[in-house]
Amino acid sequence: MALPNPRALLAFAHDVVAAGVVWCAAFWLRFNLDIPPEFQQVMLARLPYVVAVHVVVFWALGLYRGLWRYASLPDLQRILIAVGVGALAVLALLSFLRMAGAVPRSVFLIAPVLLVGAMSGSRLLYRAWKEGGLMHVVARPESIPVLVLGAGDAAALLLQDLANSRAWRVLGLLDDDARKKGGAIAGVKVIGTLDKVGEIAERLGVTQAIIAMPGATHAVRKRAVDLCVAAGITVMTVPALSDIVSGKVSVSALRNIELDDLLGRDAVALDLPGLEGFLKGKTVLVTGAGGSIGSELCRQIARFAPARLVLFDHSEFALYTIAQEFRDLRGAAEIVPVIGDAKDAQRLAEVFARWRPEVIFHAAAYKHVPLMETENAFEAVRNNVLGTLNVARAAAASGAQKFVLISTDKAVNPTNVMGASKRVAELVCQALQPGCATQFVIVRFGNVLGSTGSVVPRFREQIARGGPVTVTHPEIRRYFMTIPEAAQLVLQAGQMGKAGEIYVLDMGEPVKIVDLARQMIRLSGFAESDIKIEFTGLRPGEKLYEEILADAERTLPTPRAKLRIAKAGGTADGALIREVTGWLEGRGAAADDAVREQLKKWVPEYAMPAQAV
Repeated sequence: MALPNPRALLAFAHDVVAAGVVWCAAFWLRFNLDIPPEFQQVMLARLPYVVAVHVVVFWALGLYRGLWRYASLPDLQRILIAVGVGALAVLALLSFLRMAGAVPRSVFLIAPVLLVGAMSGSRLLYRAWKEGGLMHVVARPESIPVLVLGAGDAAALLLQDLANSRAWRVLGLLDDDARKKGGAIAGVKVIGTLDKVGEIAERLGVTQAIIAMPGATHAVRKRAVDLCVAAGITVMTVPALSDIVSGKVSVSALRNIELDDLLGRDAVALDLPGLEGFLKGKTVLVTGAGGSIGSELCRQIARFAPARLVLFDHSEFALYTIAQEFRDLRGAAEIVPVIGDAKDAQRLAEVFARWRPEVIFHAAAYKHVPLMETENAFEAVRNNVLGTLNVARAAAASGAQKFVLISTDKAVNPTNVMGASKRVAELVCQALQPGCATQFVIVRFGNVLGSTGSVVPRFREQIARGGPVTVTHPEIRRYFMTIPEAAQLVLQAGQMGKAGEIYVLDMGEPVKIVDLARQMIRLSGFAESDIKIEFTGLRPGEKLYEEILADAERTLPTPRAKLRIAKAGGTADGALIREVTGWLEGRGAAADDAVREQLKKWVPEYAMPAQAV
């Protein structure tokens, strides 16, 4: 293996020479500065063996990855280990060759002490010379060497904030702008491009990097993360540009890289004036307000100053949690937490009569595919279909302006009870539309990163336990977006949507779940050899690939790039509503196979499991 650079070669030569010099110095001290001739011969005869051992030990233990200018306690720790190993190796080799007996025992103790002093002292003096004096080095608190990726305004602010930091010591900046190479910000030089981060980090002995490009596109930031992860570097990032500009946080409020940084996308360009006109001063009701999507919808809605926000959920704890969050924020909107079940039409009628919501977002649903497939199929249909119908009817009866149904990509050519039930929910909303003043709008999207029950929290738990991480199939793929992005696009679709329209969110490219698992393992600081991945087989109702649009549908563009309108092939009318309500309300719970057969009648494209056909 070649030496990294000439400076490392010089440092290596210094340490090897020091090992030889302190061997002789140890004899000199042992005999009070006057070595007898016979011991001079012993000293010189063993000297080549001492030097050879230290050559091997110093190089093998990698003492030459860091720069002397940034010598610190970790370097001293490595020196202590290397000198200790070298001293034991010298004693072992000379004993094996029967050459140790003639060497005074005190020499074996004096030599390593002198060598530690020589190696660490040289580095300390060099750093003191470079940094303007020994007192400055001694007074400077211990810090971690780090590279900063990006050499723009955010990097300049970061360097200012870190100038007196006890935590970080910036060794260099990396940027792909060729005009910046060789330049410096606050005395820190731009020493290379992003794709050299692994090579530069190894040369400087750096294991940490900070990404300071909050204004760059997601693709650029993701590339920076991928390069660091591939090089085995722990990576952090500065906060979002919007938070820095608004003054919420300092640029030095660093955070760990999350999965959103890898799988998220560029910020949604919202029609802010349109959304303000849609929500400002109005009473807005969100069902499932304590859930992952519902709670984020509430946060996004609150930005547009509604007069009142009614939080509707059947989970006491979830409702309490989101209500407390809003009370702590002390926003202008009145917050009304309401416990209730969407399947309870009387409770809904009371709530709608009291608060008269003008805009409704229906996010309450049973969504876990395997759980709804066996033993719970009837409850899935009751909750997802009857619950939707009840809320939609209450909205129409109270004269609401708009009702937005949160649907799913699993409603497209469904292969499971959950997806088929959501497709029926879409159909009953469309069936209610004719002659109704309330506009019913449907929004479909795929999986959301970090939502309750998604693979991301499950993978985190499995990694924390030491694995294995379980994936159903090596080829299974899913669409993903972040919770804030999904909520923002739902709001935008709700604002733009007209009666009976189905909006489809641009979910980007599908992600292989096994690749997602590997990324999470690496981001957690482990290698795949540490955390195993096991394939368990597809679960009931699960398919390899999700679809956003059914075969019989086509889409139309909208003024918003990430939103398209789907023109559904199927239609529904009042007969479907009467049939659905009669079947759900006029009987007890049906067996799973009977539920599937009924869903097949309502949704002909539903692909039933073979055992249920």
